[in-house]
Amino acid sequence: MKDKNMALDQDPFHHHPELRSAIADPQQSFFRTFTTAVLAEKMRELGVSEWWYSDETREAMRLEALAGHRNKDLWVFAYGSLMWDPAFEFAEVRRAYIPNYARRFILKDIYGARGNAEIPGLMAALDKGSGCDGLLFRISLDQVDKETEVLWRREQVGPAYTPVFVEARVDERPVEALTFVADYNAELIDHTISREEQIRFLATGTGFAGSSMDYLRNIHKKFTILNVHDEEVDSLLRDAEAFLTSQ
Repeated sequence: MKDKNMALDQDPFHHHPELRSAIADPQQSFFRTFTTAVLAEKMRELGVSEWWYSDETREAMRLEALAGHRNKDLWVFAYGSLMWDPAFEFAEVRRAYIPNYARRFILKDIYGARGNAEIPGLMAALDKGSGCDGLLFRISLDQVDKETEVLWRREQVGPAYTPVFVEARVDERPVEALTFVADYNAELIDHTISREEQIRFLATGTGFAGSSMDYLRNIHKKFTILNVHDEEVDSLLRDAEAFLTSQ
């Protein structure tokens, strides 16, 4: 029995076995090896001027953000594509909720990932709001330095998000977690975006990381598995699908 319990404790999906097939293997993730050099080459191919952080700048930002949080396991709150494709190795995943924030589709992609300057795409950012459901991933202490380097290359490729520590809730238990919230000073964040623009950008934006519609559909699909209801995701998907049908 002791060996069985130890095996369960070592299984990242112990609390949510239904997620085992819904979350991509980090070692197979496109983002695992997505470096600044790879991005720069893609941007040159697309004719996009440099907008991303240098490796040195991003690393300094990572060390500053994690100062004081480096001697223990690290929980990371995911609310968008990190939920199904975290790219970093994790020791545990839990369904979670954070108060005072909301998932909002205000990240306007103009650099080629899921849209461009002519036909922007749209993705989610975490903003102030009434609460947000998502997933918590625990990175074990011995892996924090290595795996957050992967995470920073993913979430802090350039100006868009600000890393912050928030209080997440797992079964009503508070857990301190790192997450990435909208940076209003970043060109990619448009907190005044209209509903019409949101629908159009979601329906038509596409790039080297896929389409904005696939991004939205994946969020909806994962929420279905988790039995999470998000009215904004539901209505945006419905309206964007209707937009595509009308074209």
